[in-house]
Amino acid sequence: MALELKDEILIPAPRDQVYAALNDPDVLRDCIPGCEELTKHSDTELEAKVVLKIGPVKAKFGGNVTLDTAGAPEQFSLTGEGSGGAAGFAKGGADVTLEDRGAETLLTYTAKAEIGGKLAQLGSRLVAGTAKKLSAKFFSNFKDKVAETADA
Repeated sequence: MALELKDEILIPAPRDQVYAALNDPDVLRDCIPGCEELTKHSDTELEAKVVLKIGPVKAKFGGNVTLDTAGAPEQFSLTGEGSGGAAGFAKGGADVTLEDRGAETLLTYTAKAEIGGKLAQLGSRLVAGTAKKLSAKFFSNFKDKVAETADA
């Protein structure tokens, strides 16, 4: 089952600060819903452990994320894959653009994911709805966290 998500959010901080926060494993760990562990192995390699509940299925995912920062800080992309054991797997990526608006930054993203296993059998509406909720929660957490730092 394939999913695509697109959204944008205006963050009340300058672009360099937003980009730095997106590369800070402590900030990301606090913002990713269900994230139990996030380890940065290098500037481009991260490992995550996340617990998610999608409908009746609760799964613990372990996965790796690779960043491509060639166009940074204006844009970067990430790809990742994770396994939730019997619940299934997910793999995908996202392209993120950070538009400099002075004291603010417009973050735009397009994410694509492919899921399989039990999760894929839950129905695309449930999975897509959950994915939208989780990404919206991540970005609202991220916006609040970056705004706190900008105010400090």
